[in-house]
Amino acid sequence: MTPLQEAAEAAAKLLVFRDICTHPLALAWQELIQQLMSGDPLPCWAAYGRWFELLARQGLSWREWLIREIRWADNPFARAALQPQGIPEPLMQAARHDLRCLQTLADSQETIAEQMQALGLGIPWPDGETDSAGWDPRSFADWGQSLETLIAHYRQRGVGLCGRYWAFRWGPAGLEGIPAPDLPDWEEIYGYERQKQQLAANTEALLRGDPALHVLLYGARGTGKSSLVKALLRRYGPQGLRLLELRRTDLVQLPEILAELRAQVLPFILFVDDLSFEAEETEFKQLKVLLEGDLVAPPPNVRLYATSNRRHLIREFFCDRPNPQDQEVHAWDTVQEKLSLRDRFGLTLTFTPFTQGDYLATVEHLAQRLGFTQSLDALRRQALIWAQQQNGFSGRTARQFLDAVRAGLVKGNDGLPS
Repeated sequence: MTPLQEAAEAAAKLLVFRDICTHPLALAWQELIQQLMSGDPLPCWAAYGRWFELLARQGLSWREWLIREIRWADNPFARAALQPQGIPEPLMQAARHDLRCLQTLADSQETIAEQMQALGLGIPWPDGETDSAGWDPRSFADWGQSLETLIAHYRQRGVGLCGRYWAFRWGPAGLEGIPAPDLPDWEEIYGYERQKQQLAANTEALLRGDPALHVLLYGARGTGKSSLVKALLRRYGPQGLRLLELRRTDLVQLPEILAELRAQVLPFILFVDDLSFEAEETEFKQLKVLLEGDLVAPPPNVRLYATSNRRHLIREFFCDRPNPQDQEVHAWDTVQEKLSLRDRFGLTLTFTPFTQGDYLATVEHLAQRLGFTQSLDALRRQALIWAQQQNGFSGRTARQFLDAVRAGLVKGNDGLPS
C-alpha cells in the first residue's frame, strides 16, 4: 500500500473526529489524493491549486490545520473530557485510534509535496514553529501517546466554540463567538485599586472553582467599570475564563443560556453593561433566578458581572410608593421587590466621580504607558482644556484626549502637535 493509499484509508477509518473531513479544506485534500493516485497531471495541478488556495486562506500548513481542528473539536470525546465522571473507555480507545489516523493524514503533506514536485509544481506550504501555548502533538513520535495532554487541553481551554473564542454574544442559534473582542489592558486602567483588587480576587476564585460572588459595579460614567470587566478577559482568558455579553433583551432566555453554559464547564462571566430597568419591565425577575436560584441551582461556573450608573437598578417614582387610597393590601411588598435586586449581588463595587487630580493622574499614567514624548506639563494644560470643552473629568475623557493628540486634533503652542 502506498503512503497516499494509507492516508485515504486513515481518513475513512476516523471514528470520533470524522467532522474534520467534512471541512472544505479536507474535502479538497481528499480530491487531491484521488487525483494523485490516478496520475493524470492536469487534474492533479487543478486539485493541488484548490487545496493550496484554501491553505493560504488559513495561513497554515496541512499539518498545522489538522492540529488546530483537533484543538477546536466539539464531539462526544471532547465533551466527555469536560465531565468530572471521566471518559468511557471506548471513547478513549476511539480517540487514540483517531489521533494516529490524523497523524497519517498530516504526514501526507510531505508525500504530496514530493509528487507535485515530480509533476513540475513543487511549491509546498511548510510547517511553522511548534506551538507551546496549546496542545501540539508534534513533540510525540506517536500522536496516540498525546491523548492525556489533549484531554488536559480541553479541560483548560474548552471545546468547540469555547476553545476557539474567549468572548461571546447570544444569538438565535445560541453562543456566537466574537473573533476580535475589545480587551483593554488591565494595567492601563488607572486608580480604584481596592475595587480592582476585589474584582480580580473574586474572578480568581471563580477560576479555581471556589465560591465566587455576583458583582455589581456601580458609579459615575466614564470611570472604567465596563473596561475593567473586559480587561479581566485579557488577563485571565489564557487560564480558561470566558465572557458572554448579554443585552437586556437576552434576559428572557436566561434559563436556556444557563443550561448551555453549565455544559461548557469553563468559568463564564455573564456581562450586562449599563444594567437598569423601567418600572414596568419584568426581566429583572429572570436575573433573580441566576442570583439566588430556584429549584435548579445556578451553574457553579457562571457569575454575573453588571455595571450601572444607578444604585437602584429599577427606576422608581414617588408615585410608586404606597398610597392610603391604594387597594393593594401589601403595597410595600411590591416596592421592596423592585428594590431587592441590587441586594442580591454579593459584591458591590462603587466608583466615585473623578476629581481633577484623578483625571490628570490618569492622563500622565496613560501617556507614559503609550510612549508619549511630549512634556507632561504641556499635556496637563491641554488635557484640562480638553475636559472643559468635552466630557468633564473621567478616565474615558483622559483616553479620548490622548487619542485626539495622536490624531492631531489638539492644537496649541504647548509642545503638542500643531
